[in-house]
Amino acid sequence: MRYQSINAEMFKQNRKNFSKQMKKNSIAVFVSNDILTRSADANYKWRQNPDLFYLSGIDQEETYLIIFPDAPEEKYREVLFIRKTNEHIMWWEGKKHTIQDASQISGVETVIWSNDFDGIFNMLMHYADHVYLNTNEHDRNTSADETAETKFVQKAKRAFPLHKYERAAPIMHNLRVSKSSYEIGLLKQAVDITAKGFNRVLKFIKPGVWEYEIEAELTHEYIINRGTGHAYEPIIATGGNACVLHYVSNDAQCQAGELVLMDAAAEYANYNADLTRTVPVSGKFTKRQKAVYNAVLRVHNAAKEMMKNGALMNEINHIEVRSLMEDELVKLRLLKKSDISKQDKNAPLYKKYFPHGTAHFLGLDVHDVGNRFEKLKAGTVLTCEPGIYIREEKLGIRIENNILITNGKPVDLMKNIPIEADEIEEIMNSK
Repeated sequence: MRYQSINAEMFKQNRKNFSKQMKKNSIAVFVSNDILTRSADANYKWRQNPDLFYLSGIDQEETYLIIFPDAPEEKYREVLFIRKTNEHIMWWEGKKHTIQDASQISGVETVIWSNDFDGIFNMLMHYADHVYLNTNEHDRNTSADETAETKFVQKAKRAFPLHKYERAAPIMHNLRVSKSSYEIGLLKQAVDITAKGFNRVLKFIKPGVWEYEIEAELTHEYIINRGTGHAYEPIIATGGNACVLHYVSNDAQCQAGELVLMDAAAEYANYNADLTRTVPVSGKFTKRQKAVYNAVLRVHNAAKEMMKNGALMNEINHIEVRSLMEDELVKLRLLKKSDISKQDKNAPLYKKYFPHGTAHFLGLDVHDVGNRFEKLKAGTVLTCEPGIYIREEKLGIRIENNILITNGKPVDLMKNIPIEADEIEEIMNSK
């Protein structure tokens, strides 16, 4: 793998934590993501099912994991299945994991070729009462696509209709939301690589460069530092493009006097950073740009201090930050206090300039799993990303850092990445 090896104790502990929450005499099955065809004989870039990676560390297609704590035979209490290689695969695709590789990476002692999965799964099912199966239960998922997981759910239920089926997702969400020290270390790696990319482009940006050229500079820095690449489709948005929240065309030329909003970060070992910075193309903010930038920064700094153990993310997003943003928009003469006092509570006026939330969970997914309505707990990592978008001025500013919830004060994992307007100007204009 491109990234450095991960301590197998992380995956062993993750499986142990999952097992503790299973019902008596239950079996759980996790399957890897499908390889998806792009066109002709070409495939889309493959990425492992994050739940399977969390429990095994195996970053390879055609992988299965069975967890069966009460299996009659000890060797079947954890079973990992990996793709069997051959000369043809070696010629066309390269090296795949050996049995020994997979055991060392995952800490699973019983590793078997995946073409034996059906027979062993069918045998073990006769000794289980409950079956934990996984699906994508992210509350923002609206896809109707049939996945490897959904196909396996249908297959299992057809073969064993009388078993009692359980959802693995609630357990996985509860476990994944609170990161271990191993996971925090991997997230910090992603953040450090992201910082290198941002510092690189601060020296590169000037009037006349193209958005895609900035993207290319970031890509170079992420990959040369052992990152997988971008954690998500990067947004490099100059001028009015910054007012399009999910702008990913990245094909405009940066003009003198504009700002460029960069929502781009690195992925390392399947863990994701998430950074946004907005900088002046010419190396210096105008008076108006700096006023709006500092307004966003004040909201950002206040919001991240709210991200404490026991707080509610949904309240931070929709109640606490609202009053902060309204005050700043009044100072910027974008809203009037008299209008705010008469506004429809279900359609607050600040949403015209700040239409998205302030925080989301972060980890193996950029929009990671977690319950927005439960109290935050130590080990959770959130983004903090307020913004102000003034379409009539072709001015969009967002500032985003990654915040670790602890038992004390929140920790800004990106505190060493330049964020103050004056600091950004100084770096952009230094030789």
